[in-house]
Amino acid sequence: MKDNTKQTGSVEQPGQTASDTSEAGSGTKVREREVTMPHRDPNNPYAFPALMPSSADKAIRSFSPDAFSIPTKAQDDWRFTPIDRIDEFFHVFEPSGKTKVEVSGIDGSNLDPDLVEVSEVPKTQAPSGTILKPNDRVSAVEWASQATAHVVHVKGENPTPVLVKITGGGLDMDALHLVIVADDRTHADIVIEHEGQARIAEGVEITTGKDSHVSTTFVQEWTPDSKHVGNHRIHVGEGASLRHSMVTLGGSFVRIRMDQEFGGNKGDLNMLGIYFVDPGEHVEHRTMVVHNYPECKSRVVYKGALDGKGAHSTWVGNALILPSAPVTDSYELNRNLVLTPGAIADSEPNLEIENGNIIGAGHASSVGRFDDEELFYLESRGVSEREARKLVVRGFFGELVEEIGITAIRDHLMGVIDRRLSRGEDEQMRHVLEEN
Repeated sequence: MKDNTKQTGSVEQPGQTASDTSEAGSGTKVREREVTMPHRDPNNPYAFPALMPSSADKAIRSFSPDAFSIPTKAQDDWRFTPIDRIDEFFHVFEPSGKTKVEVSGIDGSNLDPDLVEVSEVPKTQAPSGTILKPNDRVSAVEWASQATAHVVHVKGENPTPVLVKITGGGLDMDALHLVIVADDRTHADIVIEHEGQARIAEGVEITTGKDSHVSTTFVQEWTPDSKHVGNHRIHVGEGASLRHSMVTLGGSFVRIRMDQEFGGNKGDLNMLGIYFVDPGEHVEHRTMVVHNYPECKSRVVYKGALDGKGAHSTWVGNALILPSAPVTDSYELNRNLVLTPGAIADSEPNLEIENGNIIGAGHASSVGRFDDEELFYLESRGVSEREARKLVVRGFFGELVEEIGITAIRDHLMGVIDRRLSRGEDEQMRHVLEEN
């Protein structure tokens, strides 16, 4: 990855030999170390990794909060974050223990214990603490503050999606650690719903076994005064596929960072994100995909809508393709739709490639407002402006909502989006009436 050796002397070119002596000012001959630069091997283009340090080299990972400095706006990972709104999460605290965790079938049915095991274990007991390590101070604080972990262990063929319902216990600070384990060749859908009022630091570990097919859908639908800082650490097994969906629809402040690694060849990761930001809210998602094995594929697609003055979203997507990962296929995309003036969307895709033998690697991002031509087209055909706006936003989110693939979640999300749009329009009308 990186070479910290200071080198001097001539560089040997193909067919040439560099001199190993030079004349010093005093006339004394001084031996210099001969340096031979590696040459590209077309049959092994990843044999000599880039000499510049990559994200994997620079990132600090530790369970100790003391390994990380207090976040400031000068730090790259925090420059988009209004850190004064979450400084209470920078130091270890005593959790209230008021957050409620319930696990059932998504239809409310009891789970088959042969297919789903639910337990609570000390946080230092495996499988807790086995997937990567915390990568920033708030993540390490969550680990240090919490004593136990909730474990959901799925295996076999699960015909009914599993629902993990997390209900906030008020604005007393709390911490929660959740571990999701899928055995080899498991097929399962898991939905994690967050609701109520909360001020919570959450850590999530996800590990999927060989040749498993798993989807995890995280829904944040907190009250407008809630705060949620989270870290997801993800391990995708050999030949496994994971669809990791993130839906953030409420909360004064929500910041979730996701870090992932592959555990073998031919892993497939699909990360989907949907967010709707209201006035004064800050919603931040950060994804880090590391390709460390051959023939793996990743897709990251996040879309958000912002409605109202002071609505602020941040998406930072990182993809790192290591020399050990030939035949990689990677792409990340972020789209933001600004519905009203005064909203701010930060979007930053980053791609590091240390391997010349890849199928493809790309990224794209955009921030835009309503397309006037689309609205005009709909209104010219008798659709009211209010309904036209809803149709445009529905179309913007529709493909991702369908890709989540769980009917109950799809219908619920579209209903929430419609209500949010109606609420925003009613608020605009109220301001117009007050001004007149």
